[in-house]
Parts: sequence; C-alpha cells; structure tokens
Amino acid sequence: MLNVNNNVTLRKRDVLAQLIAMQCAGTLETQIDSLPQVIISDEATPVRANSDADRATVKMRILADLGFSVETADLEKSLSDYAREALAREKPTWPVMTMMSEACHACKPTHFFPTDLCQGCEARPCAVNCPKKAIEIVDHRARIDQSKCIKCGICAQNCPYHAIVKFTVPCEEACPVGAITKDAEGREHIDFEKCVFCGACMRECPFGAMQAKSQLVDVVKHIMAGKRVVAMYAPAIGAQFKAQPGQLEGALLAAGFSKVWEVAIGADLTADAEAKEFEERMEEAEKEEKPQMMTTSCCPAWVRLAQIHVPDIVPAVSSTGSPMNFNGILAKKDDPNCVTVFIGPCLAKRREGFDDANIDYVLTVDEVDALFAAKGIDITKMEAKPGKYLPTVSGRNFAKTGGVAESVRLRLSEHGKSILKPYVVNGMTKAAVKQIQSWGKMFAGSSPMAADAPNLIEVMCCEGGCIAGPGIVTKPQLGNGLLMKYANAGSVPDANGKPVPCDTDSVIEGERA
Repeated sequence: MLNVNNNVTLRKRDVLAQLIAMQCAGTLETQIDSLPQVIISDEATPVRANSDADRATVKMRILADLGFSVETADLEKSLSDYAREALAREKPTWPVMTMMSEACHACKPTHFFPTDLCQGCEARPCAVNCPKKAIEIVDHRARIDQSKCIKCGICAQNCPYHAIVKFTVPCEEACPVGAITKDAEGREHIDFEKCVFCGACMRECPFGAMQAKSQLVDVVKHIMAGKRVVAMYAPAIGAQFKAQPGQLEGALLAAGFSKVWEVAIGADLTADAEAKEFEERMEEAEKEEKPQMMTTSCCPAWVRLAQIHVPDIVPAVSSTGSPMNFNGILAKKDDPNCVTVFIGPCLAKRREGFDDANIDYVLTVDEVDALFAAKGIDITKMEAKPGKYLPTVSGRNFAKTGGVAESVRLRLSEHGKSILKPYVVNGMTKAAVKQIQSWGKMFAGSSPMAADAPNLIEVMCCEGGCIAGPGIVTKPQLGNGLLMKYANAGSVPDANGKPVPCDTDSVIEGERA
C-alpha cells in the first residue's frame, strides 16, 4: 500500500485548499486561472517533461476539484468558466471519479526482469525451472525473453539472490475486478461499468492520475448561502486527527456546518437491524433446508462488486441499510430542510450517496482536511463540543476490519444466540473475489455447502477497514491506534447499555435502504 504521506497527496491537498480559500474569499472566478502558476512556480523542478506539463496536470486536478470529469472536459476552456458552472450547479455529476490521462505515466505492462544483483550463478535455478525456457544467460547475467514469459514468477521464487523482480502497474495490480486497462497509447482507462469505486487505483497510483470528483465546492457554496448544512462524520474520521473527543465537532462547526452527527450512531442502528435480520434468515433457511449464509452490507464497494461480479451471492447480501443511510434518515427527520453531508474515507460512499435520497453530498476526510487548511482551523486547538447522543464502542469500531461482525456477535450474544460462524474478508483482492465466487456457488446451490462455510461474511474492501480508505490523511497503522482511543472515549460500553440517539425505532423497523 502506498504510504499516505507522499507528494501526490500533499499536492492534492494544496490545490484544493487554495481553491477553497479563493471561494471563501469570493475571488474564485477572478483568481482561479492563475492557480496552476501559483502551484507550479518557474523555479520548481518539473516532474514531467517541463513546468508547463506539470501545470497542465494541475489544471486537470482543479477541474476534478470543481467536480468535473477530465475525460470530457474542454481543456482549452478557462478555469474561471468552469468555476462559474460549478457554482451554478444544482447537483453533482456522474461518475464520482475521473481519469487524468495526461497525468498517467503509461507504465510498461507487468513483467519480470533480472536486476544487476544477478550473479550468473552455476546453479541457474531461474533458467532450469522456467516452464517456458524463457531465460538464458548472456555475459554472466540472466536475460528473460518477454515474448515467451508467462509471468508465472517461478524464476523470482527460485533466485537465491532475489535478483529477479516483478514490475507491476500499481493501479492495475490494485484493482480487484479488472476494471483498468491500457489504451492504444499505453495509458490507463477505467471501465466504469465494471468499476466498484473502491478507490484502490486512486490510492495506489504514484502519479495521482486517478482522482475523485470533489463535491466540496458545492458544500461550501451552501454554507456561504446560509443554508443549514449538517455534517455526518463516519467512525473512521474520528481516528484521522490527533484530537480530543469533541474537537472534531468543534472544528466542523467552526468551518460553517450548522450541526454535527456522529455516524457511529447509525452504525449501532445497522448492527441492531443486521443482527435481527441474521436471526430471521438463519431460522428461515433452517426451516426450508436452504444454504445458510448472509453477508454484511455497509461497504458499498462490496455491494456493487457483488451485484456486478458475483451475482450468485447477491441474495445473501443483507438488506439492512448502511450507517450513512440510517444517519441520513435521522438527520432529515430532525430537520427536513437541512443539507446532509456525509464525511468518510471512502470513494464508494460517494457512489452510494447518489442513490440515497437522504444524502445530499459526500466528502472524504482529505477534502475536509483541505477545508480546515483553507479556513485556518487547527483541530487540536478547538474547543471540544461533543454531540448530544453517544454511540457504543462497537458502533465506533465499525471502522476497522472485523468491527461489523463483532457488533453483530455482541447483539446476538445478548439473546443467548451462538449460531454465528463469521468470516472476515480483510481487503478486496483478486484472490478474495475468487473466494467469494466459490461461496456464491454454494449459496446458489450449484456446489455443495462446505461444512466449514461461514454463515456471516463481513466484507471490507479496504485492508484494515475504513481506516485505510482511499481518502484518509493518517497512516492506517496510526489510525488503528487512534481508533482504539476514540472508540473508548465517552462512548457507551456494549456490556452496560444501549445508546440513546433519539427516536430510532421507526428507523430500524420501517426504513431499510
């Protein structure tokens, strides 16, 4: 996984923060055309062919930050014209991400090649074990005939000096569903019909060629217009800033939001409803002698992956709404005229928001970090303003791998249930997709149900859970530690009671996504 602390993420934050600072100052339309020159000075060392090429890439980033698809944009058109369109826009546009072809490095296809570490040894296990005899020794160094190579990796596995390495295309390697392929010029192309919007390609590309289409300009526009804009932050966001409980709420209020909801409350509602649904499904399956299996539904990238790539398992996916869905319902019940803004680490949540009438906008944490930077807000110096309603520890732990299954287990144990056989998919990979496809065949009855098959499958498309999403600003390892502190700070212990967020009975019983 590419370290979140890198020049691409720093550049993205800088561009968006300066853009939002202009918007807040009322100078967006008059100053935005000069922003590429401000970001890339004449003295800067070019990353690409020259400074003009780097500025062209910055212009594309600005277009994405304004919410436009670079693929269909007129690059001869001024940024000020696009800014006026963005400020006049009523709704975000599809799709939720964009591919900046000029930023793509056009990496060579995946292949194995010997490095200078090769010693030309007498044993030559690389050549002897190659099934296609694609390796020969030239001038005491191994050489691979790429026309014969089948990329099996046996040569690399057998080299005692680890001299043969695998060159990968990061975005293609990260995509679990094969939605990214090269065009005739060697640049990457995203098939949005296959894409599940997990954001893995966006997170792994070291040139930042894939970028989310931001909705931050739209949100700031509503705040500046004096509308009641409500922030709903996911549990993972509470673990992204080195702040005390309540300081995130204070920072969001200082940024202009009228109210702040902690979506861990929605996570508790999801866990309550999902535990009940699990019991009902298991009882029904036992009566009808059908395969017993249910998967979680809170990860929208997983739900879309199931719908497109593993249709056999779709009937097993829980019908329970996600925490975002439940919290959106609560926010609209509390104030029907408010503008709801979900804040999370996830690109797929933005995709889910398009289909949820209770969600108006979706921001990622890196966008909110840029908003804080634009407004000069230091979250660690904010007055703590904790919310009125407290979630459980397990509700906040939805943000990490295993957290959802554990929340369901806790609720089932309260009723003396011990039928749970959970399995956690920690990160969606090509291998994980194959495993899920095998479970889909079992559930559909086209292959026998294995004795050790799970009956509750938690799927997290990001390894480590939501704390490792594509929009994070903190390393997942640190985020996990911060989550532990956050989850236990001021929340309701699961063993001692239930959270009391407000009138939630009708939400749990009558409204599912």
